[in-house]
Amino acid sequence: MILKVNGLKKEVTSGESLLTILDNVSFELQEGQSLAITGPSGSGKSTLLGLLAGLDIATSGEIYLDGIGLHLLDEERRAGIRKEKIGFVFQSFELLPSLTALENVMLPSELKSETKPMENAEYFLERVGLKDRQHHYPNQLSGGEQQRVAIARAFACKSKILFADEPTGNLDPKNGELISKLLFEVNAESDNALVIVTHDHELARNCDKKIELKLGQIVE
Repeated sequence: MILKVNGLKKEVTSGESLLTILDNVSFELQEGQSLAITGPSGSGKSTLLGLLAGLDIATSGEIYLDGIGLHLLDEERRAGIRKEKIGFVFQSFELLPSLTALENVMLPSELKSETKPMENAEYFLERVGLKDRQHHYPNQLSGGEQQRVAIARAFACKSKILFADEPTGNLDPKNGELISKLLFEVNAESDNALVIVTHDHELARNCDKKIELKLGQIVE
């Protein structure tokens, strides 16, 4: 079991009111499986993804990632888990502007002191179709190209689980299809799990499992 979620709840204060973003969310995911999280805007999808990746903490409930209780850890220890076990594709790319595409993709491997970080980064940049753009900086790349760099960086982490927030949202249909295919190819080549927040119905249909959120709850 790579991911186990029990009774997850997330509340935030809005003025004098208490707003419930997620309510009693529970599910499981095995190693090697892919999961699509779908639902309308404002249903809590991105909040759930942030909790699962240890970027935020829940009001109550449990999250076990690779057997480790994220809900029991402080931020420093959650950061260590993110570094060792998690890859993340942000909707806003989160590329470092002072680094080239190649250097951005190399960075997580270098931080983990892995062998051959450049060779690994070049391999994944080629797989996302950016071999000829690897020495360009983010401001020299289109939005779609930046998204592909972000995806290559997440793949290069060789993490236990990859979280992707709308990975095809900034891509044209052709590149969206390329990235969708690549996500599942890399997932199939390893025992890594894949969790995708998406409005792309085709992408969701290709996942092993799917949960739909509405008003913070899983719709059966």
